[in-house]
Amino acid sequence: MQHSRAFILIALLVCLCQQVASLAIDVRANTQECFFEELDVGDKMTVTFQVGDGGNLDIDFGIYDPAERTIRSGLRESTGTHEITASLKGRHTYCFSNQMSSVSDKSVSFNVHDLQKQLADSAVIDPLEREIRELAESMSAVKDEQEYIVIRERQHRDTAESTNSRVKWWSLGQLALLVAVCFWQIFYLKRFFEVKRVV
Repeated sequence: MQHSRAFILIALLVCLCQQVASLAIDVRANTQECFFEELDVGDKMTVTFQVGDGGNLDIDFGIYDPAERTIRSGLRESTGTHEITASLKGRHTYCFSNQMSSVSDKSVSFNVHDLQKQLADSAVIDPLEREIRELAESMSAVKDEQEYIVIRERQHRDTAESTNSRVKWWSLGQLALLVAVCFWQIFYLKRFFEVKRVV
């Protein structure tokens, strides 16, 4: 009974100490969208993202510390996972930039995992708590993978529907052209075989 209560208490601590935010945004052409997290020294933050729609399905990404120095960056990424450990206390900013595109907007889905230092320090936690933490991290990874699969399925479905629409209109166009050619041939041959009287 006492072990059960301890297990539930530890599970609640894990859930409270690990914050996960899942968002989807549209980044317009020639713009940048930024978000921030307040971190203490030693806290870990992981940002995973996937570009779901727009252009070549790529976007620029960057994480900046409170002194506005670049910690992590990536250019023209369609998907990415970036993890940092805070070396300064304060506001850490992460940005999705679509400034390389002058026409197309981009749709980006992303998750943010914020793991606090007291839970991240595996040397001071007991084995049961460590197992719970690893289970929570695995569940977060599975959730991220499921969201990635949903986005990919939506992309493939949109591509299939677009291809189906093009094939349908191309077939209707060919049918209309074939009917027009048939009528023109009948009309032309009918005129060719008409007997012309000389008055």
